[in-house]
This record gives sequence, structure tokens and C-alpha cells, in this order.
Amino acid sequence: MKRYLILILGVLSFISCGKFLEEFSQDLAYAESCTDLDEILIGNGYMEQPLYFAEASVYGGGYYPYIHVMDDDMAMTIFRRDGAGDVINDIASFKNFYDWSDQLTINPKTGEEWEDNDWEKIYSHIAYLNVIIAHVKKFTHDSVEIRNRIEGEARFLRGAYYYLLMNLYANPYVKETASTDMGVPLNLTEDIIDEYYHRNSMEECYRVIVEDLNVAADKLKGVTQPTIYRVNELAARILLSRVYLYMGEWQLALDECQKALNLGNVELMDLNSFPGREENRYILDVENPEIIFTQGYSATNVFYKNISYFTICSFSCSEELISLYNSFDDQVIKDLRLNAFFEDNGDEQYRVSKVGEKVYDCFAIRSVELYLNKAEAEAMLDKVEAIQTIKTLLHNRFEGGIPDVDGLSGKDLVSFIRDERRRELCFEAHRWFDLRRYAVSPKYPEKKSIRHTTYDKNGVLEGDYVLKPYGEDPAWVLPIPGYEIVYNQGNLVDNPQRVDRELE
Repeated sequence: MKRYLILILGVLSFISCGKFLEEFSQDLAYAESCTDLDEILIGNGYMEQPLYFAEASVYGGGYYPYIHVMDDDMAMTIFRRDGAGDVINDIASFKNFYDWSDQLTINPKTGEEWEDNDWEKIYSHIAYLNVIIAHVKKFTHDSVEIRNRIEGEARFLRGAYYYLLMNLYANPYVKETASTDMGVPLNLTEDIIDEYYHRNSMEECYRVIVEDLNVAADKLKGVTQPTIYRVNELAARILLSRVYLYMGEWQLALDECQKALNLGNVELMDLNSFPGREENRYILDVENPEIIFTQGYSATNVFYKNISYFTICSFSCSEELISLYNSFDDQVIKDLRLNAFFEDNGDEQYRVSKVGEKVYDCFAIRSVELYLNKAEAEAMLDKVEAIQTIKTLLHNRFEGGIPDVDGLSGKDLVSFIRDERRRELCFEAHRWFDLRRYAVSPKYPEKKSIRHTTYDKNGVLEGDYVLKPYGEDPAWVLPIPGYEIVYNQGNLVDNPQRVDRELE
């Protein structure tokens, strides 16, 4: 049997152009079958999974946990106004992101500087995946089915990681300027390239994302995965439909949604029969049939833990978000998600309780997104089917009837679907990306500013920080880590400098 030598570094094609390369040993791994590649895929292709939720933090483990505190669904809330105390460590750690500070790399609690680990971790995953994609076809002694599955999983993950990088470190997609707008560096080969890297165009990056997800969906046809931690065709098509929505390609998004529905077994959980918090059940748990795929970490558990006598303030759901669940004039109907998704601390301050064990809010794909994506695409195409699509979801989320959507059309219908998306997918790493894409949507663009109230460590009101609408404020895009800028000697252009934000 021929023995293939594969260099498994996770960084090999970024040699000489990134600081994080130095932190990986020059180990060689010998792979002689798809079983070996499968182990690499599990160990280095998929996101790490935590031993316990508290590991997810800005300065420790996890993946982009700060995404939950930057949008309009999060607020800092006073839980106790008397006695001595201090802001819990996790609040202090995330405060620079909550305030959209120009000093993201300074820990506001300790004053120490930190490095952005997400850029490093995601690119290292991509490098391992490049090795798998390049070599899986060579193991012809393994069956075609096994080779297709491994390539399909690797392609999905690489496309998903570039989707994340683009929406964290680049501007949202605009078709008219995509050929010149800056994306992120593309690394698509396992070969060592002795050169500095530059940012590829938005068009080039999204072409890779779409191609990878298309190939993934094709390679994963007929594959039944043993767990929700291994990706399947349904997950690939749902994510691809999301990407098409980001691109304003409504018909392509709708086509992917229909292909996904044609696979069958797309379940929605009826919250009218949901056991609820009294039985220690969560929406994001392994018993929910809506969970198609999940990986990574959960951060919301960290935000809302340890609310006690010694806690003066913590993060909670914004009043604006909670009001959306009570926004219907007909008091006969009730949005069941308010109690299913959140905990009331007794003072009408709601904290997230969506996440149980072994399902991760940094990357979860649920079947409910398929209906939301389909309804949005249909509404953008002025198709009357959008009403029935959104009704399918509403019937599973309301008690005593559903909101009257029959008379909605055009912008009003799209606005309702966007609100429904916010109600359903809050704190699942969607809202920040959605706000960005809505601002540049080729149809019914919607720009929004965000106001965050902040307190000092003694619970004293400091004031409000305001993030201006997209296009007027550079903080809608994260800066590329400084170590990458330095190591590429200016070839890797950074995003515009963030502003020194003042309290209002």
C-alpha cells in the first residue's frame, strides 16, 4: 500500500506571514487512509468543543464570544443597588466590545494587552482542511462514499470559516463593488508559499464560500451522520441559502431552501408542547429535533451566570428585544418564545436561557432558519408564498392564534420577517451579521444605530455609548490583528481606524 506523507501543521501555507505560525511545532503526521484523515478532520478541522461553558471568554477559550454583546439584543443591567460589590469578571472582560471601543486589545479590567485568537484559530482550521481536501482523492483504496463524505465535511467547514472571517473582519457584501472591496486573505492550498499575504477581493472570497458549500452539499448527498456534531447535506444547504441572502441573490437562496426541504425530515418543534424551563429543557439542547448541526462554544451561559448578592450588574436582554415578543395588539395570542427562550429574574429583567449542554451558540444550524431564509427570499421576490412559509413557523411559536400577516406585502412583510428572525435566532451569532447586511441590502435597505447604556464597577450610571449606522462608523468591522499586519509588512491592509467613542 502506498504511504502518503502529509504535513499536518494547520499553518503550512501561511509560513513566514503570521505570528501564530511560531506557536505550532513542526510535527509530521503520516496518513495512509481516510480513517487517518477522519481523525484529523475531527481533531483539527471542526471547532474545539469545551469541557465546560465557563471556558468561553474573550481572553481564554471559545470562538468570537464578543459577537453577542455588540448588537442591539444585549444590555448592561443593574441587578443590585446596595452594598459593596464589583462588576463580575466576565462583564469587565467584554466591556470594550460592548462599548465598541477603539482599544479592543486592552483588557479593561487588568489593563493588559491581549491578542485576537479567533483569526489565528480559524485560519489554522482552514490550513488543516486544505490538507484534507488536497489528499482525500488519493486514497483510492477507500470507497468513493467515504472519500466524498470526508471531502464534503472539509469543504463545508472551510466555506463556513471563510463566511465567518468575512463577516467579522470585512465589510458586508455589495455586488456592485465586490470586485474591488477588500475581503480577507484566501488560503486554498496545502503548499508552503514563501510570500506575504494580501487581502483578496470580496468577490473572490464569496466565490470560494459558495463553491465550497455547493461541493459540500453534493458530496454529502445520502450521508447519514452519527451525531449533530458532524455536518450533513441539510446543514450545507441551509448555510448556503444564508450566504445567498447575504449576497442579495434571492432566487439562488430560494432554490437552496427548496432543495433542503426536498430532503425531508425538516422538523419544527411546537412550543405549545415544549416542556419548558420547569423541566430543565432548553431550546438549544440535544433533544431539540430542530438542531441540524452545532460546533464550538457557548458564551451566553457565561454572560448570565453568577447573578448573586455580590453582583451589581450583568448583561441581560435589551428591552427592545423583549418588547418584540409583546408587540402584538391582540392579547389573546401569546408568543411562547418569551418564556421558552428566557428567564425572568423577578424584576422583569430577562436573561437568556436558550442554551443547554452540548449545543453551542457560536455555531448552530437549526431547521427553523430554513423557513426564515425561504420566507425572506420569497418576500424579496414578491412571491405570495412568503406568507404561508412564515405562517408555518408562527403556528409552532404562538398560543391562541398567530399574528395577522395575510395583509402584509413588500417592505412591511420583509420587516416582519426580519423581526421574526430577530425573535427566533437571537443570541445564536446572527444578529450582528444581519444588521450589517440589512444596511447594504439591494432591496429595502435598513440602517440602524445602537445605544448601549454602561455602568462603572460600583453600579453607577456612566452614560450611553452610541454606534452610528453602518457606513458612518468603522466599528461595524473588527480590526485585523496587529501581529498579522506587522508580519506581512503592510501588505495586509487593516480596516479603518476605530473612533475614540465618547459617552453621551
